[in-house]
Amino acid sequence: MVENRTLVALVEDRPGVLSRVASLFRRRAFNIESIAVGHTEQPGLSRMTIVVVGEEAEVEQVRKQLEKLVDVVKVFELSGPSSVARELALIKVKATPQTRAEIVQIVDIFRANIVDVAPDSLIVEATGDEEKLASLTNLLRGFTIRELARTGRIAMSRGVQERKKSPSETDSPPLE
Repeated sequence: MVENRTLVALVEDRPGVLSRVASLFRRRAFNIESIAVGHTEQPGLSRMTIVVVGEEAEVEQVRKQLEKLVDVVKVFELSGPSSVARELALIKVKATPQTRAEIVQIVDIFRANIVDVAPDSLIVEATGDEEKLASLTNLLRGFTIRELARTGRIAMSRGVQERKKSPSETDSPPLE
């Protein structure tokens, strides 16, 4: 079954790593829905959260090829109720004196924040899953969205439970 899959790759924090990962996806003609990269709690390592759409076997093949890249330390998939996934969106909305109160009310309902106020616009900051952000965006379209920026999905496994290992992973100790 084709579905959204979330791959997480811990990679060495070096120039060119993102390019090599993107090239792997390009060579396999595999589309990246979103990719978010940032530092981790471990100095020298970055975390890539990559969302792809594909059959389980296809995604597993890509995961195995990711593991073979020199700068990739570890790759795993996060899915289902054992993980938490979020996105951040910044949405600049046209706001007139007549519409400002209604926009603020919608923002409050979605537990979002207004982070900038200008005479003719508001910038809304919202976090949540893709569906929540899509719903908020759709409601704000009625007021005219002037600009929209989304981070893409970031994800993490819940609690301290053990993550299910794929067949290619070994029982090596955690990274120090």
